[in-house]
Amino acid sequence: MACDWWKRRSLQNGETPGPGGARIRLRFGLRENHEEDPPNNLIAVGGKRPEGRAEDEGRNAMRKHAGALASFLILLVAAVIVSCAKPYHAETEHYYFVATNINLPYWQEAQAGFLDAAKALGVKADLVGPETYDPGAEATIFRDLVDKQPSGICLSAARTDFFRADIDKAILTGVPVICVDADVPESKRVLYIGTDNVRAGKESVKRMAALAAKGNIIVITIPGQKNLDDRLAGVADALKNFPALKLTKIVDDKGDWRNAFDQISDMILKKEKIDGIICLEAAGGPGAADALSRFDMAGKLPIVAFDKDPKTLDLIEKGAISSTIAQKPYVMSYYGMKFLDDLHHNAVREFKDWRTAPASPLPSWVDTGTAMVDKNNLAAFRETMASLPKAQ
Repeated sequence: MACDWWKRRSLQNGETPGPGGARIRLRFGLRENHEEDPPNNLIAVGGKRPEGRAEDEGRNAMRKHAGALASFLILLVAAVIVSCAKPYHAETEHYYFVATNINLPYWQEAQAGFLDAAKALGVKADLVGPETYDPGAEATIFRDLVDKQPSGICLSAARTDFFRADIDKAILTGVPVICVDADVPESKRVLYIGTDNVRAGKESVKRMAALAAKGNIIVITIPGQKNLDDRLAGVADALKNFPALKLTKIVDDKGDWRNAFDQISDMILKKEKIDGIICLEAAGGPGAADALSRFDMAGKLPIVAFDKDPKTLDLIEKGAISSTIAQKPYVMSYYGMKFLDDLHHNAVREFKDWRTAPASPLPSWVDTGTAMVDKNNLAAFRETMASLPKAQ
């Protein structure tokens, strides 16, 4: 092989080893700094050049050739080192992100982060899942992927009970699984990357308390989805600090703004007392705002939404939604991809192999945090959203 020949040749010439086994030995015969060449326009009597002039010109030419030779040898050494290096990533490496309701802008933002990280690593990656909220279909897609033994899977589990056994199977067969956005803590998943959802629920209440000092609060969520249940737990806990606010009804919109629209509209028609609406998932905010607009109540009741899809941001600008608790799906999926790659290559060497290690070599939880979006900082968030790469 070229690498072996280069090493043998270098050792025979007595050269010092360099990076990657390459040897470099360059010799140049250069004139001392104090020596000067005669001026080019000096001609001896009879039209002949002064004695030694031809030798000086030869040395000048040699210096030029030596510089070119040095550049060539440096490029040659670099080429040899590159050709000897074993590729870190194989062409067959393929990573997946499994979610549900993937047409939501939230998941398109997550996809951008996942693909950006994959591009930087030079591997293949895809976000897959049902186009509506369908935990059963999502579980089937995940199960089929595990059987194909991909390089790694990020998973946002709509229902923990649908995925626990299949996550454990994936880990036992050597496929790393990282939960992103929605956790399955009872499983053998390696780590969770996402929002502290209990704290996010508390933040929603704090924001509502600043907008409505007292009254009846409606919460829109999807019962049974763990990350949303954690947010609801945060809401219930935070309300203890605001006794003038009362949680009077929980609305299940099943991740569809039309369900939120219909149920809030029905409550208004029945003249139920509503003093504020907290939404714990992305579709609820726009649905509730459209319902209030239908009855000429837009902006008259505070709505604290969740996430920062384009329609929610538009409604904040119009005053129909007061503010939203923004998660960081791009950040979650970007680092999810990086951690999967580290696991696949056993890059973190606390133990010999993560598959047989007594404990995970990675953090058990990465809290990506939240941000409050309202009219004051809306422009900055819109600019960021517009700059995200679009899926091909």
